[in-house]
Amino acid sequence: MLIQRRPNGTDLPFPSEITPREVYEARRRFIARAAASAVAGSALWEMANREAFAQGDAPRLSAKPNPALSTTEQQTTFKDATHYNNFYEFGTDKSDPARNAQSLHTRPWTVTIDGEIKKPLTLDIDSLLKLAPLEERVYRLRCVEGWSMVIPWVGYSLSNLIRRVEPTGNARFVEFVTLADKSQMPGVRSPVLDWPYVEGLRMDEAMHPLTLLTLGMYGQVLPNQNGAPVRVAVPWKYGFKSAKSIVRIRFVKEQPRTSWNLSAPAEYGFYSNVNPDVDHPRWSQASERRIGEDGFFQRKRKTLMFNGYNEVASLYAGMDLKKFF
Repeated sequence: MLIQRRPNGTDLPFPSEITPREVYEARRRFIARAAASAVAGSALWEMANREAFAQGDAPRLSAKPNPALSTTEQQTTFKDATHYNNFYEFGTDKSDPARNAQSLHTRPWTVTIDGEIKKPLTLDIDSLLKLAPLEERVYRLRCVEGWSMVIPWVGYSLSNLIRRVEPTGNARFVEFVTLADKSQMPGVRSPVLDWPYVEGLRMDEAMHPLTLLTLGMYGQVLPNQNGAPVRVAVPWKYGFKSAKSIVRIRFVKEQPRTSWNLSAPAEYGFYSNVNPDVDHPRWSQASERRIGEDGFFQRKRKTLMFNGYNEVASLYAGMDLKKFF
């Protein structure tokens, strides 16, 4: 059973200092749930839940734990996981997304699924939530910069959606296109990348059970800074392969032209599997720093091949993983 840990360390006053705590918390949960059901898609829904997100008490998702696809390692705290992020649409500093992402409107939200498929679809976020039973899976996430986290994600295998749309024989890759809205995302005004952010997977990678269409974390809907309202989580690849705030999933014949590979092809390959034997041109990938384990005497962890998810190794049998990095 997941025990929610609330961030602490703040001295800001809360309504609970005036109203009895049990009354205050019941009222907040009621407002959030009422807003989610009655006015979903409006600014009121977002305003009602903004404080709840900050406190780690946003609308909950009912998900069955999947221990077979979960690590038992100590989980990163909610505060660390939501305040140390890469999400360049909201800024390049690790603290920028938590500070700036509240401008993102996550309702209404639709995802278009098209390309080389027999049954194109456009689904809203509520339809995605109901498409398959939700599971909680505790995955390691390893960033190409050398840090890692352990996060309990909520979602279901992307293969559930893929089977629903019936790809044709021409569908060899899956492309993910993310939102790029300058009015909501201040980082999109920057030329740091060619927007919108695009990522992609080979079809067999997308169909692997570990590839998670992700709709929540820590038992609740995704916070904006973590890719709300829908993203993917591909635990054996570096974090930038897990596209956030997805608006389009396209099935294509040719390998997608992905954002970081276009920006710096010598540094970011299409596959981007976690591989301690292939260094980034500017730093080693042989070890990593687990967020939350900082300290002068804390030793770095050894980076594991495929981030420890050896069950995907068969996908790359016979491939030169130094060439196809």
